[in-house]
Amino acid sequence: MSKELATFAGGCFWCMVKPFDEQPGIISVISGYTGGTKQNPTYEEVCSGLTGHIEAVQITFDSSIFPYDKLLSIFWQQIDPTDAGGQFYDRGSSYRPAIFYHSEKQRQMAEQSKKELQESGKFKKPIVVEIVPASTFYPAEEYHQHYYQKNPVHYHAYHEGSGRAGFIKKYWGDQIESK
Repeated sequence: MSKELATFAGGCFWCMVKPFDEQPGIISVISGYTGGTKQNPTYEEVCSGLTGHIEAVQITFDSSIFPYDKLLSIFWQQIDPTDAGGQFYDRGSSYRPAIFYHSEKQRQMAEQSKKELQESGKFKKPIVVEIVPASTFYPAEEYHQHYYQKNPVHYHAYHEGSGRAGFIKKYWGDQIESK
């Protein structure tokens, strides 16, 4: 097994777990906070915008089964890569999109995938997703973990109502990276 970490921020972490969780070779997907200055921040502290953290997911995966480039494809298909001010309904610095790389190889792959997306012409505006070194990741409170399984009705209403589902369908349609 080739166990690795990947960390992605794409707005509300509730909506970033399911697309990765359902893939072969994914060992775990944890909702949490990264990129800030306070140790062990709470949800309320992160939402205040004062800690510098971003809501993110940290994925432990077997790269021999599900390689990092496929994780990048899924990531790009879950976000509005042209919006640095948050994602969909969620606004503010704690919801901005970012890729946190864990190795030089991940950085290079992330930069290349960003360049390819920009050059594809799929989006008229620039791709503004930050690609930055991974830092300490703090798991979110238990009630946030696998929210889509614990609260499926609310999750679905949020995913649709936030504008995320419609955006994904508009830009990716049947091209969604799958198993």
